[in-house]
Amino acid sequence: MSRYDPWRRRLENIQDQGQFRVLRTLEPTGPVTATHDGQPVLLACSNDYLGLAWDPEVRAAARGGGSTGSRLISGSRPIHAQLEDALAEHFGRPALLFNSGYQANLAVYSTLVQPEGRIASDRANHASMIDGMRLSSAQRTVFAHADPRAIPSDTTLIATEGLFSMDGDVPDFSRYPTDPWLAVDEAHAFGAMGPGGRGAAAAQGIQPDVIVGTFGKALGGSGAFVVGPPELKSLLINAGRSFIFTTAMPEPVAAMALAALKRATDDLRDRLRSNARHLRAHLRERGWKVLGQHHICPVVVGDGAVPLSESLLRQGIFAPAIRYPTVPRGQERIRLTVSAAHDHSQLERIADALGQPTDPNR
Repeated sequence: MSRYDPWRRRLENIQDQGQFRVLRTLEPTGPVTATHDGQPVLLACSNDYLGLAWDPEVRAAARGGGSTGSRLISGSRPIHAQLEDALAEHFGRPALLFNSGYQANLAVYSTLVQPEGRIASDRANHASMIDGMRLSSAQRTVFAHADPRAIPSDTTLIATEGLFSMDGDVPDFSRYPTDPWLAVDEAHAFGAMGPGGRGAAAAQGIQPDVIVGTFGKALGGSGAFVVGPPELKSLLINAGRSFIFTTAMPEPVAAMALAALKRATDDLRDRLRSNARHLRAHLRERGWKVLGQHHICPVVVGDGAVPLSESLLRQGIFAPAIRYPTVPRGQERIRLTVSAAHDHSQLERIADALGQPTDPNR
């Protein structure tokens, strides 16, 4: 008997439930193209919504080295302050950098609400938000997706995404109560939606108390930030464990994010919206019901998601299936994502490869 048998049995259980995951290596050849196992593929799942991961100025901006320590010890660099200042000017409120959106959400939700308070969380929120709440000592209530009627009256903080990553939809923030603090994860909307790319809430004229944004999607890089009032930044510096106890963002990553912030233009956002409309129209022509309204275009196929994904790959389209437990059972899907770097012929090729739904009710 091996000392690792408990791990092996857990893996076998994951396999038996059809939830086993494997890594697939891609060699990028352009903003929306790559090779997989030596074969060219068209990417239909990338979060590089504006194509900035391949922007020459963004790539050329990378300079410097590792920060070698936490921001509070020896790792705070001028480029970190420059990027935070640029974000503060962009949003009109102070910003604090994190190494990832996951770390940012851990800090926000484990820090802001005291044990006597309550966090109300949308049922479809991202795992990083949920894990942050699990670390919190506050009471927690999960409410039906985008349904503010289910938010308890004693709520201290409402937690929601701006553009939901698996459904591609946006809450109607005008329906949400205004007494609790509002925290919005704008990971998939920052840079891509709203005035100046400030997100889905800003598109509705709403200023949340807390905004979490990432550089790893529309800005094509890595890392994240939190924006809010001065008290929020100071509190996270002093009590946010995933900020305090980690090595700071490497200088080249911060420099690329600063360059990308300047390169995320309205022209690119207009192109992204046009491309999203184009793909959605062609999917509907083929009989697909597409969730949401924006550049995330999920099509729900149920337990046929994995075979359909494999069929797409054989046709040179890379779009892995989204399975349980990421989404509920029976809601397995192909989540197509659009980039400003796609051209219309590529989007039509994606729709053609998807074919027609076998279940007309999907």
